[in-house]
Amino acid sequence: MSNHYQTLQIDCTATQAEIKQAYRRLAKRFHPDSQQPSGNHETIIRINAAYEVLGDPQQRKSYDKQLYIQAQNHQTSVINTATKPRKPRQHGSQIDAELNQWLSQVYQPVNSILNQILDAFQMEVDELSADPFDDELMAGFQGYVETSKEVLEKAQSLFRSIPNPANVAGVAAHLYYSLNHVEDGLEDLNFFTLNYEDSYLHTGQELFRIADQLQQEAAARMRNFL
Repeated sequence: MSNHYQTLQIDCTATQAEIKQAYRRLAKRFHPDSQQPSGNHETIIRINAAYEVLGDPQQRKSYDKQLYIQAQNHQTSVINTATKPRKPRQHGSQIDAELNQWLSQVYQPVNSILNQILDAFQMEVDELSADPFDDELMAGFQGYVETSKEVLEKAQSLFRSIPNPANVAGVAAHLYYSLNHVEDGLEDLNFFTLNYEDSYLHTGQELFRIADQLQQEAAARMRNFL
């Protein structure tokens, strides 16, 4: 498990205000859309993931507990290394079988659901733009949001159903963050349907744009791997 505190370049005793300040500083520095030479998409993904956990007091409390358990397990592992028997290496056929299972039961259906949500989005926005205050058009857009939330839950359940093989960890990470951005985007779009505040629509659009980019990068990595 990567250390989110190190990612945000803060101490584990940092206050919530210090965590937020560190996140803003790093996001501004590494965001790929910025004009800074340090802009890096991989880095901003890790920064966003770290802040998603540490920025929420409850998630941070749970994460701190995981770090403690991890540290204890590491100490035990170091002590027992000399006497613990090694696991047999996996044969190539076993690795291929695990990859094929993950592709068919996780990657492909999750990818299909993401396409279903993201591909329909612009069409839904275009239809609504004719008159955002038309009750029938807004009801249709709200139906899209609700349906998308339902199928997204299925995608998230599928993603958690089987651990990804280690050799496609990068693909799985991009897919995971794409799902997270879609979830956040749908929340903003739902707020938009409730109060007609354009800022929620624009935020949802931006989150969907990032989700689409992450999905495309996952697909590119998979093509390179295969």
